[in-house]
Amino acid sequence: MITFLKANMASLVASLSDFLMTVLLVQLCRADVVPAAVAGTITGGIVNFLIGRHWVFGAGDERAVRQLWKYALVWTGNLLLNTGGVYLLASCAGVHYAVSKVITSLLVALLYNYPLQKNFVFSNNW
Repeated sequence: MITFLKANMASLVASLSDFLMTVLLVQLCRADVVPAAVAGTITGGIVNFLIGRHWVFGAGDERAVRQLWKYALVWTGNLLLNTGGVYLLASCAGVHYAVSKVITSLLVALLYNYPLQKNFVFSNNW
């Protein structure tokens, strides 16, 4: 249960950095929503990997390269799911981009990221 709570706290910090990057790019740089969401997802992914590796799962340095490759694989799916979700909600359904980003991020974090990070990326079984 502690790992789950820590993972959710790490996900929150990563999501905040993701959301901040997306909003800054859309509002200040007038970037299109989908590329801004991609940049936000990249930012959040880096933050999440570093926090997850060191604080949530306490992974040792001897497995860093293998974990990075596994994380990159899982993160690619995360990027596709987040970008697709924001596109569908914001561009196709007309939902405000910020709301679509929050909804998509929460669903992907709970249903995709946490299970794969726990059982694949930072697991000793792979």
